[in-house]
Amino acid sequence: MGDRWAVEVDRGVCIGSGMCVNHAPGGFALDSARQSHPTAPETDANEKVLAAAEGCPVEAITITLTGSGEVVFPPEE
Repeated sequence: MGDRWAVEVDRGVCIGSGMCVNHAPGGFALDSARQSHPTAPETDANEKVLAAAEGCPVEAITITLTGSGEVVFPPEE
């Protein structure tokens, strides 16, 4: 069985660019205030969700491993 990710969007940082929706259709949605949110709090690890996080112009998306909480994105510096 593959990794499961917990996906969160910091709505205080999100600028509503919609890049996440473009990179991972079905993985993110914009609400009426143009704030992003994941369509599910957990997902199977996949390249589209990672690309959405990497493509966010303000790095509002955080991905962690479900269970351990190990950070997948953004990389720790």
